[in-house]
Parts: sequence; C-alpha cells; structure tokens
Amino acid sequence: MIGRNPLLLNKERYTVLAEQETRTDIQGAAPTNESTTAVVVQNQDNAEEIDLLELFFALVHNWRVLLLGALVGAFIFGLIHVIFIKPSYQASTELYITSNDSMISLQDLQIGTAIAEDYRFIITSRSVLNQVIESLQLDLDYEQLKKMIEVTNPNGTHIIRTTVKTGDLELSRDIANKLLSISIERIYQVVGASEPSVIDHSEASAVEDVSPSFRKFLLIGMLIGLLVVAVIIIVRVIMNSTLRTEDDVEKYLNLTVLAAIPYYDEK
Repeated sequence: MIGRNPLLLNKERYTVLAEQETRTDIQGAAPTNESTTAVVVQNQDNAEEIDLLELFFALVHNWRVLLLGALVGAFIFGLIHVIFIKPSYQASTELYITSNDSMISLQDLQIGTAIAEDYRFIITSRSVLNQVIESLQLDLDYEQLKKMIEVTNPNGTHIIRTTVKTGDLELSRDIANKLLSISIERIYQVVGASEPSVIDHSEASAVEDVSPSFRKFLLIGMLIGLLVVAVIIIVRVIMNSTLRTEDDVEKYLNLTVLAAIPYYDEK
C-alpha cells in the first residue's frame, strides 16, 4: 500500500521496500535470492532510462521559464552591444594598374600576388602614412593608422582595392581619399611606371557600416538564454529520483498500487 506524502520518496528506497515486501509476501514459498536480486537490478536499469517524452513535456510545462530566459539573454546581449561594441565604418578606393610609358612591361611585372604585395607595401609604407597623418592632422601614429588599412588585389584582376575602417564615417572617407592621392604619387616615384588610374574615390554615401548587427546580438542572446534554461530544466528532470505519482511506482518499480492514502495537512 503506497500513501501520498508531501515528502517525496527516493526511487532507491522504494526498490529496497519492494524487495522487503516481496520477501514477506511469499514466505513459505522458499524464494531464492537470485530472483529478488534480478528485480532490484531491473528496477535500477529502468530508473536510469531517459524518457524523451517526459523531457519534452517538462519543457512545454516550463514554457514561461524558457521565454523568460530568452528575454533575459536578449537583454544582456543587447546591453553588451550598447556598452562595448563601437560603431565601425569602412570606406574603400580602387586603382587600376596601367603601364603606358614604362620600360617595364605589364607582362614583366606579372600582376598578381607579387605585384599586389609591392603595391601593398608602398601604400602602407611609413612615408605615405605619415603624409596622410600630417595632411589630415590625425591624432594617430603610423602603427595605429596602418592597422586601419587593408590593401587587396581581387583574383584575376589588375585592380588594387584599399579599405579604411574607423569609428567615424567622415574620417574613414577622408583617410581613404587622402591615402589614394598620396599613394598614386608615391607609386609613380617608386615603380617608375605611369600613374595608376583611379576607378573609385570614396564617397560618404558609399561608406559601409560594418558594425556587428544589434539584431544579430539580440538573436544570439535569445538563443543562448533559451538553451541555458532548457539545459537546466533537462538536468533537473534527469537528476530527479523521486516518485511523485502511482504511475511512477508502476513504471520504475514494476509494482501495482493497491490503494493510495491522501495526505491531509492539519492546520
């Protein structure tokens, strides 16, 4: 006979009680220890099984907690974005490499990886960047400005693309355009070829906002918050070794409930 009590009983304790009751009920039938042990082992194995349906209903039952976790995660990540993520703007310019009156032919230079490296070093050279700093009166040194600049050569082209990334839209544009004009002069002096042709100057309307998206941060925060709460709920369900209903007794102990005594709290 199993009574309902607010103090939830452990499955292992029920297993021991079931073993003792089995021995008492079948006295005179000379039960063997092997059969009793098999019942205990079987019950313990059943207790270790994970009921996926039970986990699903536990998550559905706690949907408000899951929603709260998602909202808290979104709030935290949104706060991180506002406080720690600084705006970032990227301006770009493009040059086309030509060689009209140079003694060095375009074929000899073999535009590609090698020539792109030559132009990258010239554009980001100390002399060029120091001229940019002086012309724009920037509160930066050579190393700081160099970290803001990237020079690339798209595959299969004779184009040199220079991008400048700063936290100010107009500053990115001004640095990109000033670097373009100074680089053209310096390339002509060093390489001795004709000046590269300008494909694109940087304009304010073409400057890109490359800051991490606020919406993306909110979405990531919601997913992480939801996942954390779901894991906590699942772990609590798996680690819960209590018998709450008559169905639990039949499921984990393979015993039939003959009667249930309701608990009455006298106050």
